Amino acid sequence: MDYEIIVVGGGHAGIEAAHISAFKGHKTLLVTMNKKNIGDMPCNPSIGGTAKGIIVREIDALGGLMGKIADQSHFQIKMLNNSKGPAVRSLRAQADKVIYPKNMLKTLESTSNLTILEAKVEDLIVENKKVKGIILANNQKITSKIVILTTGTYLKANILIGSENTKGGPHGEDRSNYLSDNLKKYGLEIQRLKTGTPQRIKASSIDFSKMQEEKGDDQLWTFSCDNKATYNPNEQQKCYLLYTNEKTHKIILDNLEKSAMYGGYVTGVGPRYCPSIEDKLVRFKDKKRHQLFLEPESLYYDEWYLQGFSTSMPKDIQEQMVHSLEGLENAVIEKYAYAIEYDAIYPLQIKPSLENKILINLFTAGQINGTSGYEEAAGQGLIAGINASLKLENKEPLILKRNDAYIGVLIDDLVTKGTKEPYRMLTSRAEYRLLLRHDNADLRLREYAQKVGSITNEQYQNYQNKLKNIKKCQEFLINNKLKITPTIKAKFQEQNLTIPLTSMTFLELLKRPEISYAFLKQLIELDFTDEILEEVEIMTKYEGYIKKAYKEVEKMSKLEAKQIPQDIDYQKINNLASEARQKLEQIRPLTIAQATRISGVNPSDISILSIYLKKEYGKNDSK
Repeated sequence: MDYEIIVVGGGHAGIEAAHISAFKGHKTLLVTMNKKNIGDMPCNPSIGGTAKGIIVREIDALGGLMGKIADQSHFQIKMLNNSKGPAVRSLRAQADKVIYPKNMLKTLESTSNLTILEAKVEDLIVENKKVKGIILANNQKITSKIVILTTGTYLKANILIGSENTKGGPHGEDRSNYLSDNLKKYGLEIQRLKTGTPQRIKASSIDFSKMQEEKGDDQLWTFSCDNKATYNPNEQQKCYLLYTNEKTHKIILDNLEKSAMYGGYVTGVGPRYCPSIEDKLVRFKDKKRHQLFLEPESLYYDEWYLQGFSTSMPKDIQEQMVHSLEGLENAVIEKYAYAIEYDAIYPLQIKPSLENKILINLFTAGQINGTSGYEEAAGQGLIAGINASLKLENKEPLILKRNDAYIGVLIDDLVTKGTKEPYRMLTSRAEYRLLLRHDNADLRLREYAQKVGSITNEQYQNYQNKLKNIKKCQEFLINNKLKITPTIKAKFQEQNLTIPLTSMTFLELLKRPEISYAFLKQLIELDFTDEILEEVEIMTKYEGYIKKAYKEVEKMSKLEAKQIPQDIDYQKINNLASEARQKLEQIRPLTIAQATRISGVNPSDISILSIYLKKEYGKNDSK
């Protein structure tokens, strides 16, 4: 058997990588140990969240699947931080754990050029540092031009509950025993990471009356810019808010040494921004309580997920912990919480294209690169699939900049700074977050998608139509003036708004902080969709801040244009600090801008490097 691209792993990264390479016309093989686990959500079955929801929008804008399937599969959706500025708003949906994988598998099985094989991959075919295929556990060889590894948490995975240590992946599935050792044999640096998941509680044993209801939004939302919302907002499933208490904390702290993490049974490094409940208590000793959420996993079975209560405590201690929570005094635990540790590669060995620096034609994406989260994995998988395809087509890779997308920030952080713990995307990681909003993902990325061939002509035309409608709306608001009539004054008074002293254009009126497009619709007929009106409102209100952000981008773009030849010998550059020389040699940044973001490379080192480039490679520094 011979393929152009082989994708190993059917998680969220593997799905996007396999789908997009097949969509682009390349003969693709997706290898997974269990077809039923394609699109599985072993942790919380939610899609999106703070910053993560914007990544899903970006995946959709670039032609990915996650947003579209989430729109088909959720039973609750809401916009987080809706009362705050547009830079921090993100969608979060509670997806059905049964329906989401089912819809994803159905989509993949109907994708041309894509074959799905159930098998375990334990080695690569490597000749002269060039990957030429995979070797299965039964020693069968399958050749390909490119391999994309998206192995998630399955590399030498161990499940930990207290002192219990079970070899296996999520849900107790089979693990990959030898692949990470073989990667190490080929020269890759391997690290050990950890993540975890909380208990699943039987719904009929929960007293919801003691908890606070958390409803979905009344407004209709979609992750995909190509979808129209079809759900009834009044029929969304409720979730519930509850808190830990003093009794909970005492049980945990009294038994801290029994947890796998604090008992010394865990060797992997856990996620800083999604810690276990025992880790929260140790880190934040001053907090009297911690927020938890009860969310259903599926409408098809009786298990609820206790978000925020991840732990590696023994089962008997978990019983005490859960029963200490208000409303869960009689709870039946269907599945106990556990920690899972697994092998991953150190991401400084990866190029910005997500191709490996050591093995040619090997791409990696998802948790194998040191990230956590479905969304971070899917974003990387999509970029890996696109760039693997572009390499086959002898085209330049798609490298998203930090001002282009959260996906660009994510990948740049990984390949420039590395990570020794599971990396999670946060809005605070993006210096240009006002530019990287939920509402404008398609405006930022559809041109890239069209250029690399990852969307259809119809999708691109819809985007072009949106641009035209935005321009029409802006022109309409500029060309029409508000006249201060008694009727208009009454409208302002009804809303306790300051009445304008003179006539002004509706665009000028919209610049006022207290004026929304919803209020404008009371004053004049606006024949535009809410999506267009919202976009124009954000562009109008934040115009000054957006211009300022673009000026900063322009400064950085000058440094991005100064490319660094990849054959440069850093040992020949005199006066570089030893740490800077070591980091530059290891990471081999593509541009001066990337070099400035490397930890341990100081401004003085950048000046020395710039002078050397100008002297050795010419005035334009962009060879």
